[in-house]
Amino acid sequence: MLATASRRRAAHLCRRSLSYAVDSYRRAPEPANAEVSQLLTQYAAHTPLPLNLATLISFGRPLTPESVLSSVSYALSEIPRRLATRVRSLEALPFIVGTNPYVAGTLNAYRESFRLLATYPAVRSLEENARFAEILEQLVQRHANDIPTMAKGFQECSRYMSPLQISTFLDGAIRNRISVRLIAEQHIALSHAVNNPEADPAYTGVVNMATSPRDMIRMCGSFVSELCEATLGMSPKIIIDGQVDSTFAYVPVHLEYILTEVLKNSFRATVEQYQRNKHLMSGAPLPPVLATISPPPLIPPSPADAEKQNKFLSIRIRDQGGGVSAENMARIFSYGFTTAGRNARGGMNDAHEEDDVLDGPYAAQYVGGGAAVGSGGEAGLFGEITGKGLQTGLGTIAGLGYGLPMSRLYAKYFGGSMDLFSLEGWGSDVFLKLRCLDEAGDSDI
Repeated sequence: MLATASRRRAAHLCRRSLSYAVDSYRRAPEPANAEVSQLLTQYAAHTPLPLNLATLISFGRPLTPESVLSSVSYALSEIPRRLATRVRSLEALPFIVGTNPYVAGTLNAYRESFRLLATYPAVRSLEENARFAEILEQLVQRHANDIPTMAKGFQECSRYMSPLQISTFLDGAIRNRISVRLIAEQHIALSHAVNNPEADPAYTGVVNMATSPRDMIRMCGSFVSELCEATLGMSPKIIIDGQVDSTFAYVPVHLEYILTEVLKNSFRATVEQYQRNKHLMSGAPLPPVLATISPPPLIPPSPADAEKQNKFLSIRIRDQGGGVSAENMARIFSYGFTTAGRNARGGMNDAHEEDDVLDGPYAAQYVGGGAAVGSGGEAGLFGEITGKGLQTGLGTIAGLGYGLPMSRLYAKYFGGSMDLFSLEGWGSDVFLKLRCLDEAGDSDI
């Protein structure tokens, strides 16, 4: 009863703050001033160069003062270009969408960050770079909640754009965001490591050259298990099999986000399916979630194919959560589609849609995310979720239906894939195919 009352109070405060934000901002966003407008025109005229993985990793192999200065030059050249692209795309949204307080706030934040970096003087020493790295780190944190903020904006403006228009815009916005943060956080990590004798040698910036999928699955599984226990009262075990000792070069925080989102769905579906059918289970235990790891093939390709074949590590996550209905399969990777808080008929009650989500099985998580929107990132219930979100630059977006589409976008970003197959009435399999970044060569992303 106390937990329910707490959730309802938090939900009420969340709705009240969102309502205040909407009512307090009904005018068009301010246009960019002349200086910023001219700079935007200048930078937007030059398409950002594709993000070259070999170049990004080369700044840390070997890591020297000279390579760090090359990295800062690259960051100051490429980040403003990408921010200019994002500003122009936000400015091109339909007028009524652009006036939404969440969208307008995001646009203004991008303009200010663009202005700061586009006018930043050249960095010529490690001392100057240390100061720049601090400023860049502050910018990264300042934009930590951009995605949940925009998510709320598009949720409120969904009637003014088609699902395809929203999906196309968000795909571009999130890919742009991944590239900006990857360049920024790679440089920040290199700047911290250059004079640090205790820096982990396994890392080249933010890329762990020996990422362990087993360790990542265990860590994310432990987090999701605690969340599931707190919200649903029980949690399935997770079993890891396959080539469990495999390692590969990858960005751990990207993998952490993907695994957390997939495991949240599998755990919740498993528990809810069990609770619905436990009268038929004859005392059977809660079925486990199975994670299988498959490393790249050991047999080298033929010389003719060696240059064009990339190595991939694969992970399958299998659950017995009843699968996905045929009507939902077509929307499972759509932005804004969620089954969290669905009523017993399997559909959302439009008159109480927000209440259903806020009082559903992941209500505590949703309130934690909603409270972070427009509050400077202050964590609500389950504040550790916000901490995880900040690592990947996503904030918290629980209950907004962004988990799976963003997970697939992260998996595909380096040339991998994410697919979901459902056996309705039994369970689902999610297949992740992740590119080994040390084999990326000169590939652009």
